[in-house]
Amino acid sequence: MAHGPIGLGQSDRDKRVLDMRRRDLFVRELGAGRAMKIYKFINKFPGGLMVVPMFIGMIINTFFPTLLKIGGYTEALSGAGYNTVLGMYLFTVGTKMTLRTAPRMLRRGFGIMFVKVGVATLIALSVAKFFGGDVFGLSTLAILVAMSDTNGGMFMALTSAMGDKEDVGTYVPQSIETGPFLTMLILVGAGLATIPWLTMVSVIAPIFVGAILGNLDEDLRDFFGSHEAIIVPFMGFTLGQNINLGNVVAAGPIGIVLGLFVLVVSGFCCIVADKLLGGSGIAGAAASSTAGNSTAVPRAIALADPTYAAIAPIATVQVTASLIVTAVLTPLLTAWMYRKVQKEKAESLEAPPIAVEGAVAVESAAGKP
Repeated sequence: MAHGPIGLGQSDRDKRVLDMRRRDLFVRELGAGRAMKIYKFINKFPGGLMVVPMFIGMIINTFFPTLLKIGGYTEALSGAGYNTVLGMYLFTVGTKMTLRTAPRMLRRGFGIMFVKVGVATLIALSVAKFFGGDVFGLSTLAILVAMSDTNGGMFMALTSAMGDKEDVGTYVPQSIETGPFLTMLILVGAGLATIPWLTMVSVIAPIFVGAILGNLDEDLRDFFGSHEAIIVPFMGFTLGQNINLGNVVAAGPIGIVLGLFVLVVSGFCCIVADKLLGGSGIAGAAASSTAGNSTAVPRAIALADPTYAAIAPIATVQVTASLIVTAVLTPLLTAWMYRKVQKEKAESLEAPPIAVEGAVAVESAAGKP
């Protein structure tokens, strides 16, 4: 009798514990069913890990420009931190460059760069010679600056998401385009321009250090290479924080036309060059943009040669418009190229079995008496 109530109480406690476990399981399953699939949704867009944060950054910078400018770590993750994040990414890219793949990367990278800069120079100088330096409101300066410099952050993010490690590595020689160096050489000649070589070294140094460590230690190469994607959303967001959509309106239709012209002409030529040099064309498509630092080039040229001072302001606005237009459309062009490459790969994988089956059938027929 003494043990009866105790046994009954123990049974009640077991039932309550079982009921609580069933309730917790139900709540977890319900929560899992309602959980937002943000990561999966973003990855539905080609290069989504870079493109979506970039557009969020652009919207914030355009409509709420002071929202993140509160100092400290928050502001460090805004446009002010772009160079830091890009430096981290350049290092991780370098760790994936092995001695075996470096020559191929450099050949393709230099090929894409020479084609992009060469086409830009040819068109700009033609405008200067045959149209007096201005065609439909676009100056030689605006055309050359917009067409000759690739958006490095976007290039690496897009090739990382849709290309391979060789595609990403082709940016090493393309980094020579960065800033006013080549533009100064083309417009005012080597004797009139002072080229800050340390700036050039600062772009290549993180890649160079990463390449050394990656070749010395395979574990380091695997570690940094496997975590590269973590940096991409931050790079996209901080890049977007440096772009104001309102500049497209300020530049007018001609600025939009310049962006479309850069995308189509540079994209076509760079894709062809990339394919001729053994690439898939994805790196060529990703090089069809105008760089963010290009917006500062017209002013730098005007400081080096005062004869450009009068057209530098409007050229800056037009180059900025081209930057924004290509920031929107270059990912789309790269995604189209990526889908085309994947389709070609799928078709090539389907073709060999058919050929083998045909060969077997022929051999079987030939072996019959």
